[in-house]
Amino acid sequence: MPTKKVKDITAVKTDIQAIAELMESVLEDHQVPRNIRGAVDEAKRTIQNAKESMELSKAIYLLDDVSNDINLPAHSRTDLWTIISELEALKEKLG
Repeated sequence: MPTKKVKDITAVKTDIQAIAELMESVLEDHQVPRNIRGAVDEAKRTIQNAKESMELSKAIYLLDDVSNDINLPAHSRTDLWTIISELEALKEKLG
């Protein structure tokens, strides 16, 4: 059975907050290079201020770009993939 599409992004604010908390764990990891933490922080601000699903796409692209960085520790790469996956699922909910 397909999931019910939600048309209003405010209806998924709790999901966005949970994803932001995952992002915060990456931001607090001092093994993650500064440029990657900057991109994660920008993506976090983007989803917290999101008014439509297009902003979720922007965050996904930001995170996808830095997830391929050679200097990113393996455990953080896995965290970023998890965050990207959660954002994609949320975007799918929004239609």
